[in-house]
This record gives sequence, structure tokens and C-alpha cells, in this order.
Amino acid sequence: MQIKKLTPNLVVRKVEASLKFYGEVLGLEKAMTVPDQSPYVFASVSNGAVEIFFNDQKTVAAEHPELAAAIGASLTLYLEVDSLQAVLDQVQQAGAKISMPVTDQFYGMREFAFEDGDGYTITIAQKLA
Repeated sequence: MQIKKLTPNLVVRKVEASLKFYGEVLGLEKAMTVPDQSPYVFASVSNGAVEIFFNDQKTVAAEHPELAAAIGASLTLYLEVDSLQAVLDQVQQAGAKISMPVTDQFYGMREFAFEDGDGYTITIAQKLA
């Protein structure tokens, strides 16, 4: 068996807000929505190499009560980029909470972390020269 792709599937409070945040901060484009018009119960964003799903918390709770746990702390995302500073500028412009300042790690990466509107932590990393 070969795993060909991993797509995070985030449960969020408001799909529209997640679409906006991930588009503005990470430059990911809306790929799909259900239904076609807002209010959405599902959506995805992508840049071709990266894809993230968003599921409306209330819809998930109604359809799958066993999955209706608290959101935001069950998963962190780690994204390697070619320009950490560009992402940091976007994060600061969006006013997102930075949970770890820019730090040079012993394993050869420069990183910082921030939170999206639902409390998911996103770490941005760039290889040190």
C-alpha cells in the first residue's frame, strides 16, 4: 500500500470564516463548497499541492454526535514554505494570534506558529540557509 495524499479535515464554527482566513493568510483558493452558495456546511481550499477540508460543527454534531467533540485543539498543521517572512506579514496583517514567535530550531528550520479563528495551531517553517 502507498498513501498518496493526506488532507486535513477540520471541524469549524463557520465555514465561510475559515475560507476567508485560509485564503487571505495562506493564499489557498476555494476549491469546493456544499451547497454552492453560503451558508456552507462543507468547503475545501487548495493550491494544488495542499488541500484542507472544512466541516460545519453544527452539521457534524447533528449527523455524527460521536464526533461532536471540542474543536481547535485536536490537530496542528505544519507547513513548510519558501518565504516565512511573507506568511508572517500576512498573519500579522490578519491580526491572528501568534502562539510561538519566529525561532531558529536546532533541526535546521526557522519557525513560528499562529492560531486560526477556531484555535487550530498552524506552524510555518522554512529551511535555514
